[in-house]
Amino acid sequence: MGPLRIGLTGGIASGKTTVARRFAELGVAVIDADEIARALVAPGEPALGEIITRFGGAILTPDGALDRRALRERVFADVRARRDLEAILHPRIHTQMARRAAAAAGPYVLLVIPLLVEGGARRDLDRILVVDASEQAQFERLLARDGGPAEQAQAMLAAQASRADRLALADDVLRNDGSVEVLRAGVDDLHRRYLALAGVRS
Repeated sequence: MGPLRIGLTGGIASGKTTVARRFAELGVAVIDADEIARALVAPGEPALGEIITRFGGAILTPDGALDRRALRERVFADVRARRDLEAILHPRIHTQMARRAAAAAGPYVLLVIPLLVEGGARRDLDRILVVDASEQAQFERLLARDGGPAEQAQAMLAAQASRADRLALADDVLRNDGSVEVLRAGVDDLHRRYLALAGVRS
């Protein structure tokens, strides 16, 4: 049967990384779709070859690595380009996440899937945890984090599922509209709940 599978998602710059880091500190196995994606597009990987074929050599740095900023600008300006990229990466990411989850130790495992809602509800998850933040908070954090133009930040927000769509799929919600300490305390509460759901007595 394997460990309980908790899918963690949320809008861009909503606080998913902070939440995942706290679960990891509590000893939970964390499997991150973005980390897998980065490995898949390393030089020499088949997925990178397919991306180059689709988008051309302009999305590479001089040393042959993927220029993430250049690719991001392309896909967030063109819906078809974004779908083509997802068609290359998503099946590979899903396969690797499933393999790692099956091999994970512990009563439950956290699967960090930023595009969980956009990709359709995942039937292989036992629960979905959404980190929720207002769109204004996401916009401000995105500008501070990436330093890009406001137009690009708006395009990135517009490309994702709506806040309402994410919340509609949530079994659990962590609201990230306060301090980091409050957010981490919320993770601690959920950790105890997930252990209980997995049959672990505290």
